[in-house]
Amino acid sequence: MSSTGRARGWQQDLRDMAQVAAPIVLINVGIQAMGLVDTLMVGRLGGAAIAAVALGNFYFFNVSVFGIGLLFALDPVVAQAVGAGDSEAVSRGVQRGLLMASAVAVVVMLALLPGEWLLGSLRQPPEVVSETAVYARRRLLGALPFFVFNVFRQTLQAMGPTRPIIAAALVANVVNALANWLLIEGRGGFPALGVEGAGYATAISMWVMCLVLGWLAWPLLRPTLKPWRPEVWDAAPMWRMLRIGAPIGTQWFFESFAFGLTALFMGWMGTAALAGHEIALSMAAMTFMVPLGISGAAAAVVGRAIGRGDLSSARSDAAAAIICGVGFMSISALVFILAPEWLATRYTSEAATVAVAVALIPLAGWFQIFDGLQAVTSGVLRGVGDTRIPAILHMVAFWGIGVPLGYVLGFHTGYRERGLWIGLVAGLAAAALLQSARVWRRLRAPIRRVVVDH
Repeated sequence: MSSTGRARGWQQDLRDMAQVAAPIVLINVGIQAMGLVDTLMVGRLGGAAIAAVALGNFYFFNVSVFGIGLLFALDPVVAQAVGAGDSEAVSRGVQRGLLMASAVAVVVMLALLPGEWLLGSLRQPPEVVSETAVYARRRLLGALPFFVFNVFRQTLQAMGPTRPIIAAALVANVVNALANWLLIEGRGGFPALGVEGAGYATAISMWVMCLVLGWLAWPLLRPTLKPWRPEVWDAAPMWRMLRIGAPIGTQWFFESFAFGLTALFMGWMGTAALAGHEIALSMAAMTFMVPLGISGAAAAVVGRAIGRGDLSSARSDAAAAIICGVGFMSISALVFILAPEWLATRYTSEAATVAVAVALIPLAGWFQIFDGLQAVTSGVLRGVGDTRIPAILHMVAFWGIGVPLGYVLGFHTGYRERGLWIGLVAGLAAAALLQSARVWRRLRAPIRRVVVDH
């Protein structure tokens, strides 16, 4: 093929990946927007309220993240079965996913109950602890629909159709914003519940999102759910599926825990440090939804290619996903570096909180590129069915490099808040480079389809 032909081929690969990833990105942004809207709408109550809601979201996410990752076993199992045209394997995978989601939801709800004790023992600011714990307990009311929604979402992404997920996320965001407006400051005859009202609003929106998705996507989901297959209770295939998902959950947990531990360290430095950190991190989390969406698209399209035995397409899809993810994060990095004060003051006008956020937002810009690269390469490896080695690589990157470096710079030098974030940058950079090398190695050799029923 001529160089011009190759260029046109790459351009088509990028367009195809962007078309697959765009709706998944919108879904991720829609889900992330709920926590962001909660934070923004309590902003008028002060920095302590911002810190409480943001810390409450991290609390919910950190106790949920292992379960979310566990359900990502659906990526290779269902996507590769779709690529192979194996509808029975698709159904068994989805039904096992629902069993896993129900068990995970119970564990998460129990973990969200002892908020005051847990946050108090972690030496968080007293003015934040009580509100954070109440917010988390209200959020737990939406745990079950949240995990069931994730099963339906992973299934539909693996199949291809994503419009029902977008519609469900849009409706849920409207409900969340309206419920926040009614409950935070007390409008329309409702009591003024403050931070607690934000927790109720998000829980309500989770139920709405799950029910709307089930209703809109029922024609697609029904063949995977009916009839219920008794073999999904068999221990051996369930164990194989757990062995795929557990490393993903472990990887996500320890990465998330690194960020969560940084938030706890910020709490030791005071409320302004914690609030400024949460503002910078919520912005970075929002832009991260783009490469995370591309990661989901990569897992789906690479998985389908592996399922149909097309390794060449899997390689092209992986390269296109990486270029799209890193390209977007390079642009967002530039915005973060050039306009930190303008971005920080969109959240609050409290001088102490703004000062911390302005110091951290440029660092968030620097780690954007590495964050995008590690997210997309994770998706490629999920699509392949490679989960255990990436989990080990993440442990090395974040807990061998990122967290220790951040602790030393944050508490034993004058860098303070910035030192903690330099550690995050280093951990993300290490994870990105290690996983990129893993992708290169895996896609050079033949790959077998993941099958959990033998």
